[in-house]
Amino acid sequence: MARADSALIWLLLYRPVLAALLWLLFSYPPPQPWLGSDATVAVARIILALHALSVLAGGLMIALRRPRRARQIQSAIVLDIIVYTLLMHLAGGVASGLGLLPAIAVIAGAILMEGRLSLLFAALATVGVIGQQVYTHLTAGAASGSYPQAGLLGLTYFAVGVLAHVMTRRLRASERLAARRQSDLADLARLNDNVIQRMSMGVVAIDGEHRLLLLNDAARQLLDTPGAQPGERLLRLAPPLEDWLLHRLRAVDAADQDDVLVRIGDNEVLPSLRLLGDSPGHGALIYLRDRRELLRQAQEMKLAALGGLTASIAHNIRNPLSSVTHAAQLLGESPRLDAADTDLLAIVQRNARRVDETVSSILALSRRHAAARVDLDLVAWLRAFADEYRGNHPERAAGLRVLSDSAALPVRVDPRHLGQMLHNLCDNAFQHGHRDGTAAQVVLHAAHHSHPRGIRLDVRDTGPGVAPEHHRQIFEPFFTTAANGTGLGLYIARTLAEANGIRLEYISAEPAAGRFRLLFGMDRRAASAATAAAAP
Repeated sequence: MARADSALIWLLLYRPVLAALLWLLFSYPPPQPWLGSDATVAVARIILALHALSVLAGGLMIALRRPRRARQIQSAIVLDIIVYTLLMHLAGGVASGLGLLPAIAVIAGAILMEGRLSLLFAALATVGVIGQQVYTHLTAGAASGSYPQAGLLGLTYFAVGVLAHVMTRRLRASERLAARRQSDLADLARLNDNVIQRMSMGVVAIDGEHRLLLLNDAARQLLDTPGAQPGERLLRLAPPLEDWLLHRLRAVDAADQDDVLVRIGDNEVLPSLRLLGDSPGHGALIYLRDRRELLRQAQEMKLAALGGLTASIAHNIRNPLSSVTHAAQLLGESPRLDAADTDLLAIVQRNARRVDETVSSILALSRRHAAARVDLDLVAWLRAFADEYRGNHPERAAGLRVLSDSAALPVRVDPRHLGQMLHNLCDNAFQHGHRDGTAAQVVLHAAHHSHPRGIRLDVRDTGPGVAPEHHRQIFEPFFTTAANGTGLGLYIARTLAEANGIRLEYISAEPAAGRFRLLFGMDRRAASAATAAAAP
């Protein structure tokens, strides 16, 4: 249908133009000696006027979409052949040179119509020119030499019809192939864009003038340019990366440049370069790897490799540790202990409990179940958690509060994992939230985040906060600043958070208080960007 509409439009464009040219031919100059009498000129003009009316009627039928598009094309081509044959007859027959006009109609029919209709149009034009020659010979006694000319014109019609038909078929085949290739390329481009945008590694494509061709969300996050768009210069967006690129292109040993650490704002990236052609003028791809992410992955691999071993060791330690603890408890009931022995026994019991806490943390980490997320109201769940925590820790009951900016905050999370996370965070807050001898105050504050679909939960205390030099280490396993700490609480909390699609981080913007933030409903990179933008 679309092809037929396009063909009709082309017919509507070329037919009036040709009719106007023929009208001028039969009108100027006023004396027309090659047409014979004035009556012949008048007849020619009447034919052209009727032809013009048929063209206008054809335009009306196109607008009305009646009859069918193919039938309109066929009717227009047949009518043109008849009109051009009559004009050729009025001009003096095949010797006038107007015998090529039906060839135009034949070519148009071969181009616009598929199948064998092009041969039908050529046959009609041939019958018309030979019929005209026979009629002229019978009525006016034309020379016999006109028959070969009529025959040659008929052969010409068939030749141009066949050639136009063959060329049109090839052009349409090429058009269909090009359309398929274009569709495949468009699908491939969408697929590549989808894959690149979902990559955790930053990807930046530049042209020979170091202008952006493409960059994914990970690259925007690492370059700290959320509004970067293709066409902008790399020098304006990330000058350190531009400097690295220039050194990389000039370097003799290019492989060594892929291990250079580039600092862009607060991010540390390891860029690598892949040229898109034989020279930098063809553009290049720059891959950006987050150094912190690489360190985290390396740490996870090490912990995974040691997980089975540490779990086995912890299990084997627990059995003799239970015996030691039981023996110390029985020994403490002895009436023969003096003050020095009691102090030594207290040291044994205290360190046995510390070892038992470490073993319990390791076993809990190694036996962690997969997250079973359910939909729950965070506000109601927090109130229930606070009541349970106060019941288990009466001495901390007065220092725990729950705040919320909304009546209900729906989240999807594993309640067991969320409970363990908050237990660890609250224990950490009460342990380190003391200031100037006053009791620690802990606030659980739930609210909507700046991200449209984000919800945040802040765990705030009144302590001095984490020292700046420890910000990058607090979530590492076995790192602790407390003499009796295991260093696994925050690490377990972040591991459980990532298993539930939650971002857990420490907010250091408040010097007078510590704050840990849980971000729900956001991926890791989006959460980091939103938190950085929202932090006071």
